[in-house]
This record gives sequence, C-alpha cells and structure tokens, in this order.
Amino acid sequence: MLAPREKAGRTCLLRMSEDTPPVRTEDGSPSNPAPVAPSAPARPGLSDPARWVDLHGDYLFKCAMIRLHDATKAEDVVQETFLAALKGGQNFAGRSTEKSWLVGILKNKISDYYRRARRETSFTDMEFYSEEESDRFVADGLLKDSWIHELGPQDWSHPGASLDSKVFWQTFRDCSNKLPKNVAAVFNLREVDGFEGKEICAMLGISESNLWVMLHRARMALRRCMELNWFGKKESPP
Repeated sequence: MLAPREKAGRTCLLRMSEDTPPVRTEDGSPSNPAPVAPSAPARPGLSDPARWVDLHGDYLFKCAMIRLHDATKAEDVVQETFLAALKGGQNFAGRSTEKSWLVGILKNKISDYYRRARRETSFTDMEFYSEEESDRFVADGLLKDSWIHELGPQDWSHPGASLDSKVFWQTFRDCSNKLPKNVAAVFNLREVDGFEGKEICAMLGISESNLWVMLHRARMALRRCMELNWFGKKESPP
C-alpha cells in the first residue's frame, strides 16, 4: 500500500498523463506501455517532474499535515500542488530552489482550502482555554490581571538548543495537535506561514478581535503544554 504522500503524488501524475489510446499489434493486444506523465517545460533549476514525489513528497505532506491536521485534506492539497506545478512549470523563474517554489504553491493551495472552507465552517472558537489560566492572575488591586509570580510562565533554560532536537519538535507537534482545528488553523497561518492579521481575517471570515483572542489562547495553551512536557521536566530529552 502506498504511503499518503506517494498516493497523492501518483494520483496527480496519473491525472496529468497523456490520454492517448494504446497502439494495437496484429493480434489485437496493446503494444505501448502505460501513458507517462508529461514533464513540465524545461526550466533552469527544475528537475524532472516525475521525480518530484520522491524528492519532495514527504516534506510537502508534513507541511500540509502541520497546517491541516487531516491526512485526507493534506493529500488533496499536495496533489493540487503537484498539478499546479506541472501546469505552471514554465513560470518558474529560478529565483528560489525547486523545493521552496513547491512549498510556495502548497501554501497558496492551503489558503485556497481555507477560503473554500469558510463558507461551510465557522472559524471562531472563543470558548477554548477561556478559564484554564484565570487562577494564575492577580484578581484585584494595583496588580490586577498581572501574573501571580509563583504561577506565571517559567524561565526556559537554553530554549534555542531544543530547536535541534527531533524529540522537541515531536513534543511541539503533539501539543499543537491538542488545539482545536480552528484555533490551530489561525495559529499556523499567523505564526508558521506569516500571514498578516487582516489577511487571515479576510480568508477565514473572522473579526480582528476574534483573531487576537484565538492567537492569545493558542499561545497560552502551547506554552503550558510545552512547560509540562518539555521545559518543565528536570531533564529535557536529548
């Protein structure tokens, strides 16, 4: 059985294959092999499109999964990415690597997905994490709404060193997966893909106040989860 990224890529290349009838031999059996997916017009810096699945399929699928948290949807946008790249190869100007170019197309396809989805789904989630941190703030007085020192965010020792750890990133993904899908979508669009707030609001059909509340709660939840599962441990995994 093909892995998800392989299935997405193979389906894409199959759809782009030439739709020509097989040539028959004298005994009526087909003589020509299965149609082969056409290559995009040759451009400097582009490899043979038939190799894109093997070269970039895993990375694109992981990128899509981080943003969509759904294997089927991730397969779909990766497939759409390969199709768009095959059709638009002549537009590749060589100002970036092939991998970066494909990731750029993938991000556009994910944005298109969210624009379509907003017509069917409400992206607001104002209840998530609304009370979980309330007991960590000063309730009244001059310091009202400030952190209670003993209960506030912990100091993360040498956080930069964790960025090279595969276990750290797996912990981060596990924490991200605990976010509601709508909150995770907003967080990834802003913090991972770097979209401006107004762009996200227009894309998802939410107000700026809703956006910032969702981002704030996503950051609070992620911080708390990472403290419990990584930075708060006596010894972080290597």
